[in-house]
Amino acid sequence: MRGDRSTSVPEVVPETATTFPGRRWLFPSAVLDGLDPDPVANPGSGTGSARQRAGWFGVSAQPRRTARDWVVDFTCFLLAVLVGVLGAVALAEDPNTPHAVAAVDQWVGALSCAAVWLRRRWPLGLAVAMLAVSVVSGTAGGAGLVALFSLAVHRPFRYVGLVSGASVVVIPVFYWLRPDPDLPYLAAVALSVLLTATAVGWGMFVRAKRQLTVSLRDRLRRAETEAALRAEQAQRLAREAIAREMHDVLAHRLTLLSVHAGALEFRPDAPREEVARAAGVIRESAHDALQDLREIIGVLRAGDPEEAGRPQPTLAALDILVTESREAGMKIALDSRVTAPAAVPASIGRTAYRIVQEGLTNARKHAPGAEVTVSLTGAQGDGLTVSVRNPAPPGEVPHVPGSGQGLIGLTERATLAGGRLEHGTEPDGGFAVRAWLPWGA
Repeated sequence: MRGDRSTSVPEVVPETATTFPGRRWLFPSAVLDGLDPDPVANPGSGTGSARQRAGWFGVSAQPRRTARDWVVDFTCFLLAVLVGVLGAVALAEDPNTPHAVAAVDQWVGALSCAAVWLRRRWPLGLAVAMLAVSVVSGTAGGAGLVALFSLAVHRPFRYVGLVSGASVVVIPVFYWLRPDPDLPYLAAVALSVLLTATAVGWGMFVRAKRQLTVSLRDRLRRAETEAALRAEQAQRLAREAIAREMHDVLAHRLTLLSVHAGALEFRPDAPREEVARAAGVIRESAHDALQDLREIIGVLRAGDPEEAGRPQPTLAALDILVTESREAGMKIALDSRVTAPAAVPASIGRTAYRIVQEGLTNARKHAPGAEVTVSLTGAQGDGLTVSVRNPAPPGEVPHVPGSGQGLIGLTERATLAGGRLEHGTEPDGGFAVRAWLPWGA
C-alpha cells in the first residue's frame, strides 16, 4: 500500500475553478459549463444552470459569459455591422432599388445586427429568423452568417444541416429577385454559398474541438475515479491480510493463556513450582501477545509489512513454537525432514510457520489431550509439504465456538504463495491440515 491513498473513494470531480486557476476568462462559457461537474459545488461559477436543455428553437439557460465570450460576441456584432454597412452602401448606389425598399432593408439589417447578441441563448431560433429575413434584406447577410456559425457551434448537425441547406436554397432566389449590381448572377450565388459553407464549417470545427476538450476531461475524471477504486481495493485487501495475520498471531498466544489459566483454576492445590511455572508462561505469553499486537499495529501504521520493526517468524522459529506448546501441556511429535531448512525463502517459511501455528491452535481448542503430529518434508525444487494432524479427542470435549476464519486465511495465504492447502476431518475422527508450498530451484 505504499504510495496508495489511505482514504475511502473520493468523489473525483475536480472543480472548474481549481482546474483553470486565474485563466477562466480564456475559455468559452460553454466549455466551462461542460467541464463543471457539480453546479451545486460551484454556485459562483454561473455555469451550473446551463445544462443543455433545448427545444426545437434551442432555448437554453445562458451561462455567465467570460471575458473571451464578450470579446467574441462584440467581434461577431462588428462583423455583422460591417457587412450590413457594405450592403447598405451598395443598396444606396443601386438605382434600381426604390428608396422605401432600401430604407426598410436597412432597418431590418440594423435589427438583425442587434439580434446577434441573442445568438448564445437562441441559436436555432435566431438562425431560422435570419433565414426568413435574408429573403427580403441584403444588409442582414452578415447577421445571417453569424447566426449560422453560432448554430453550428451550439447545436447538433441535424439542425445545422436543415437550416444551412435551406439557406443555400434561398440564396439563388434572393439574387434572382434582387440582382447584385457589381457581380454576375452565378458569381454572386457562388460567393454567397462559399461564405455560408465557410461559416458552417468553421462553426462545426469549433464545436468538435470543444467536444474533444470535454471528452478528454471526462476520460481524466474516469481515470482518476478508477485509480481511486483500485487504491481502495488494494487497501481493503491489505486490511484483510492484516486481519488474518492478527488472527493467526493472537489466537495462538491467547490459547496458551487460556490453557494455563484454566490449569490454575482447576488445580488450586498444585505445587508452588507448577504454579510459578504456569504463571511465568502466562506472563511470557501475555508479553509475546502484546508484542505481536504492537507489530500488527505497526504494520497498519506503516502500510507495508516489511517496515515493521519486529521480524516476522520464519521456519527457523518453528522449534520455539513447538516448545511453547509443549510447555502448555500439549503432546506434539515433530518430524522435520527438510533439506537445507536455512535455504527456505522467508515468505514460504513464514507461511509454513503460520500453518503449523493455526493447526496447533485448533488442536488445542478442539482436541485437548490428543497427540498432534507435525511433519515437514521437502527440498529445493520439489516444494515444501506441511502436515498437522491430530486424532480424535480422548474424551468428551465441550463445544468451542469458532468462525473458521483461520483456515480460510491459511488457504488464501497458501494460494497467494503459489501453493495449495487442504483440511478436513479424517475417517478415524481426527483432523488434518496439509499444505504444499513451492520452493523453486
